[in-house]
Amino acid sequence: MKKIIIQILQSDLGTPLYNFAILFFRVAVATELIVVHGLKKLGIGVAVAEVIPNPLGFPEAFNSAFAIAANVFLPVFVVLGLFTRAAALPALAVTATGYFVMHGSDSLIERDIPFMFSVSMLLIALLGGGKYSLDNYITSKIK
Repeated sequence: MKKIIIQILQSDLGTPLYNFAILFFRVAVATELIVVHGLKKLGIGVAVAEVIPNPLGFPEAFNSAFAIAANVFLPVFVVLGLFTRAAALPALAVTATGYFVMHGSDSLIERDIPFMFSVSMLLIALLGGGKYSLDNYITSKIK
C-alpha cells in the first residue's frame, strides 16, 4: 500500500510516461493553435481570411507577419520539437496579448481560450520539447 501511495504522489520527470505526456501536450496544443487560429488567418477553411487585430499599434506588415508566424509556422516547430522553447514564445506573446489587451475587460468566460493557450505555451516554453523531440535528438548528437 505504501508503494502505491508513493507512486501516486511522486513525480518522476525522467519516465517514459512523462516524456510521452510532454510530446502529446505540445503536439495537441500546437495543432489546435494552427487549426483553430492559424489557418483562418491565411483564409484556409473560411470564406474570407480573418482580419488580424493590431491592439499594440505595430506597423501592419509586421503585425500580420508576426501573428501568422506565431499561429501557423512556429507551432509546426513546436509539434516537431525543434527550437521548442523559442518557437513557443511568439505564440505566448500573441495569446497573452489577446488575454490581457484584446479581452482584458471581458468576462472570464470570454477570456478562457486565450488564457488556456497562454498557460499552455508558457508551460511548453518552460519545459521544452522533452525526450521525444528533435531538440533532444540534436543535443544528444552534439554531446
